[in-house]
Amino acid sequence: MAVEGTIAPDATPDDTDLLERIGNGDRASFTILYERYFPRVRSFVARRISNRADAEEAIQEAFINIFSSLTSFRGEAPFAAWVLGVTRRTVAGRFKKKRPLTVSFDEAEAQLDLAGHSEPTPLQNLECRERVRRLEDAAAHELSTSQRRLFELHHLRHHSIREISLLVNKSEESVKSSLYRARKILLAG
Repeated sequence: MAVEGTIAPDATPDDTDLLERIGNGDRASFTILYERYFPRVRSFVARRISNRADAEEAIQEAFINIFSSLTSFRGEAPFAAWVLGVTRRTVAGRFKKKRPLTVSFDEAEAQLDLAGHSEPTPLQNLECRERVRRLEDAAAHELSTSQRRLFELHHLRHHSIREISLLVNKSEESVKSSLYRARKILLAG
């Protein structure tokens, strides 16, 4: 016979029973629900997040979101679908948070022009030379020949994306994508 607040070892309650018991404060039911859905949530997250540490954090965050919003489950769809929906929204939210703030080189140049034309200090000159050296080093060692050429055509020779796509016989989207990846590499360097 099971003691109130626990589940008999041979009993396998369905999700509805577990939700009801959790609503009544039964910790054992909470654990059963977690163990039942952990493999599905882990698999779902692992297919979308390749970094193991980030995936583990996302799994924890998903279960926090699942358990904190159990009362919003209305039973209109299977509980498993609801769990994966909460997990999907959790993962999507993490991708939104992870998006780095980027500034295009053109915007950075415009900001420099707006800053005024006062004489730079020796420290500013040194920092600028170091930044240029790092960019040149990254361009030489981390960009492909194609990426370097596209970067030069667009940012140094000021050709439009359309002009470049005609010159290199690639679609405009392909040129934009390559330039984006090149800028990302250079800004990381």
